[in-house]
Amino acid sequence: MKNNESMEMYLETIYRLSQEKAVHSIDVAMQLGYSKPSVSRAMKILVNNNYINMAKDGTITLTENGLAKALNIYERHTVLTRMLEDIGADSLMAEENACRIEHVISEDLFKIIKEKYGDK
Repeated sequence: MKNNESMEMYLETIYRLSQEKAVHSIDVAMQLGYSKPSVSRAMKILVNNNYINMAKDGTITLTENGLAKALNIYERHTVLTRMLEDIGADSLMAEENACRIEHVISEDLFKIIKEKYGDK
């Protein structure tokens, strides 16, 4: 895992998957299109940084810290997607671009956007 954006992608993916089922590394790899060894390395880093726990059976759960981070990035994603759709982007374009923007947008600008497009 090379940077903060990568960590955020993993945490958001784990969060989204956990809303549907118990999450394992293979699920994360398939969702993100990453190799199993890459995901395995990332999971070790996330465990070491207290973002996730891994049970003996391989089930991944977010720690309190990991859940807070995942919810923050997921909120950015959903609000930005909503904004992009509102200004005319189709859902696929909005989703893909929100995924890029969510990692680099400043906190101040996101607060402004959230005031207009959040909680709809």
